[in-house]
Amino acid sequence: MVKVPEPYDVEAVRKEWVGRTGGKVPGRYPVEHDPIRRHCHMVDDTNPLFLDPEFAAKSRFAGVISPPVLTDYFAGQGAWPPSREAPNLMQQVPTRGDRMINLSQTLEYFAPVRIGDRLASETRIADVLEKAIRLDPKAVCIVMETHVTNQDGTLVARTRNMLLTHRTPGEVAADG
Repeated sequence: MVKVPEPYDVEAVRKEWVGRTGGKVPGRYPVEHDPIRRHCHMVDDTNPLFLDPEFAAKSRFAGVISPPVLTDYFAGQGAWPPSREAPNLMQQVPTRGDRMINLSQTLEYFAPVRIGDRLASETRIADVLEKAIRLDPKAVCIVMETHVTNQDGTLVARTRNMLLTHRTPGEVAADG
């Protein structure tokens, strides 16, 4: 977030930022069976659709699919090496404070993610609003929506995050 001095006009920020996107960003890695297998073993998930190529081939999916929870991994940039992509869209939205809390996240899945898929994500600002909390009566929420698509442009998942930004207790006290 970009901390801005008072006066802060949430309606002006909403008008300028809602609907803005960060552009489509391709995931760094293709969907592969080995990361799926390692994840399933780590969390003790024995679903044969994720682990058993013979079983999965006979299923309605006609092959191994990824657990939905790995969609963000395959659509993301990974931890290393650091991404050279533009700064996170959410970090560019003007707010009053520079402290952030992730209030909620919802995930919806629409299509299976298959071995060999190349995922991409596009994030947009869905809303910016003021939300009073005990710590800061002028806290600002940023609602982000991310669409994940495969190489054919099929929407496979949508994530919605509500992030709350707030000021320090000293900044709140100084504001009266």
